[in-house]
Amino acid sequence: MKSYLKKIDTNTKGNRCDVTPLFLNHKDLTSLVDDLTLDFKDPHINYVACIDSLGFILGTAIAQKLGVGIIPIRKGGKLPVNTDSKTFCDYTGTIKSLEIRQDISISGMRVLIVDEWIETGAQVSAAIELIEDKGAVVVGVATINIDENERTQQIISKYKVKSVWKNMK
Repeated sequence: MKSYLKKIDTNTKGNRCDVTPLFLNHKDLTSLVDDLTLDFKDPHINYVACIDSLGFILGTAIAQKLGVGIIPIRKGGKLPVNTDSKTFCDYTGTIKSLEIRQDISISGMRVLIVDEWIETGAQVSAAIELIEDKGAVVVGVATINIDENERTQQIISKYKVKSVWKNMK
């Protein structure tokens, strides 16, 4: 196990872990970003799409490392402009949505999707749909952890997925 992963708080309520302690130390965050980008040094990646909210932190750091811009994928109702939206049922059974600006032009662009944690795969699937509906190509998914289930297996079989820790809890 990578030493920086020991910073993740697994002594939490429910099935979620808290990754924010990992972000406190520059060296740990840099090591995480280095590990997650190792398989995505493709010079043809144009953007990193980061999922609200902890995905913004990790995705921005990855975009900086790769030298590309970011596409913020927001929680539904947060953007004050016209949006494209996808609904999904999250790990708690709650119906939610993700959205991106309707006016972004990314057709033909190559996009890496980043979220800090993938439980059911529903949220990242919605993000992938948003990006692909804009005509972009999803080159992969980077995350700290992706839980194993039927939906995440579908994602893993279709896209290059890089995670640094499996079966955390």
